[in-house]
Amino acid sequence: GLYVGLADGRQIEAVLVGSDPETDLALLRIQEKDLPAVTIGDSTQLRIGQSVLAIGNPFDVGQTVTAGIVSALGRHGLGLNSYEDFIQTDAAINQGNSGGALINAQGELIGINTAIFSPEQSDGFIGIGFAIPSSIIERVLPSLMAGKVVERGYFGFVPRQLSREFAQDLGLTVSQGVMVSHVLGKSPAAQAGLHAFDILKKIDGEEIHHVNRVLQIIAALKPGIPVEVEVLRGSQLVTLTVTPGVRPKNAIERAQAGPTAIDTISTV
Repeated sequence: GLYVGLADGRQIEAVLVGSDPETDLALLRIQEKDLPAVTIGDSTQLRIGQSVLAIGNPFDVGQTVTAGIVSALGRHGLGLNSYEDFIQTDAAINQGNSGGALINAQGELIGINTAIFSPEQSDGFIGIGFAIPSSIIERVLPSLMAGKVVERGYFGFVPRQLSREFAQDLGLTVSQGVMVSHVLGKSPAAQAGLHAFDILKKIDGEEIHHVNRVLQIIAALKPGIPVEVEVLRGSQLVTLTVTPGVRPKNAIERAQAGPTAIDTISTV
């Protein structure tokens, strides 16, 4: 069974309410009252250099707190989850810390520790840890609390990160950004008039620079609520209205995995 260990040493049986493997998050419920609760902070307001504390139970030695700073924001392409927008920290995170809190100086939860970067010759912490930001936690929490599958927006096209060489081979007028590689038939993207070789400029008002951000933006959209998409088609800017559908299960598969940024995502 599942058990939750409390700070006073008690082990309370827990029930799995919901889980979301694509963000590596799960929600447990315990039948216990009057427990102190952490306040969820706003990870979108974090700045590099801010002080943070990582809380966990490394190597099962007991509750441990380590201090560090926010080393970087928006880390992705690590091959850990389908949706990656990690907080990077140098606060020590070791085996047993996964699922522990990352808190700011005000004691607010701004992330959940999930992984470390460890070269092959090292099994321990070398100063690079990653946490799932609270902005993602709050996005999936309502569905988990209701015991529902997390629904994500879906357009139905294949994005491709542009490189200078690739753009030159295709004779494109731009050499950076994200291109529409393929549009699925009868998809929301096809119905809105999105074409292959369109260059994505904005989705729902946000400028597009990297394929990973395209995935994050579209996934966060509410199915059925229309949004504007601005594309460069040849030399002309075109504005389309796309009504997102519900992303099918397993629509996203990574073309590459590892510590480098991915170039291709299957369909978004």
